[in-house]
Amino acid sequence: MEAHFEKMPIPEGHRLVRTGLDAKGSRRGEDTDIYTYDEINADGAVVASYEVEDSMSIYPPFSRRIEVSRTARG
Repeated sequence: MEAHFEKMPIPEGHRLVRTGLDAKGSRRGEDTDIYTYDEINADGAVVASYEVEDSMSIYPPFSRRIEVSRTARG
């Protein structure tokens, strides 16, 4: 999950909470999982949601692709 957190820079005092996982399985030579996270501020309010698509090739050289989309809330 460290690779996910590197792609989601958040302000000091905020934290990320994983809210979901959807394992899509293998398709077109890639194994894809979709993770969802909420960004929580110091007051405990959700200020943003993130969707992380984490795909890895099922064939050598097993390359990995991580894409992040952010939706502001509040």
